[in-house]
Amino acid sequence: MEVYHDKTNSSFVIKIDDAFSYVSYNLNEDVMELYTTYTAPQLRGRGLAERVVRAALEFAKENNLKVIPSCSYVKVFLERNPEYKFLTER
Repeated sequence: MEVYHDKTNSSFVIKIDDAFSYVSYNLNEDVMELYTTYTAPQLRGRGLAERVVRAALEFAKENNLKVIPSCSYVKVFLERNPEYKFLTER
């Protein structure tokens, strides 16, 4: 269950069989807006949304991007994981 960066569709994805968990983003220069997170019903409760969001935030950190958390799940994730808060404070 590895997270892969789907650059064509601007998302970080985990695919299991024919089901997906992903976080989608818009990238504009040095700003990454995380605007939606989705996990297929049959995959929920396995921590997959957390994994894809963490991968997106690590990508932002590695590329010195500011993050705009437009998705409610991403906002809650950032509240629970303050080590990524600095990405939203530039």
